[in-house]
Amino acid sequence: MARAVPPPEQPNTSASSDTPSDQSWEVELLRVLVSRKGTQVEAQWAIHPQLKQDLLPTEWQEVVDLMAKATDIIGERFSKSLAQVDPISPGNA
Repeated sequence: MARAVPPPEQPNTSASSDTPSDQSWEVELLRVLVSRKGTQVEAQWAIHPQLKQDLLPTEWQEVVDLMAKATDIIGERFSKSLAQVDPISPGNA
């Protein structure tokens, strides 16, 4: 789920700029995944385990509530976009 990405190598930098305080790392704290299976659209989210441990229970509940709303919005918009691009043809009953 979460991963740390080292900073890209910088060509032509002096050796003094290689101190740990000068480097930055990108850390993926939150991920939202929207997937489609036929006409079914599903949105999921995940959070970095350390961030979850650092949150108070009330803060964690707030994140859960907000992310539930966010995934609902993303899933709904993704579904609407798919319906415009790939409409479901009427069936024969």
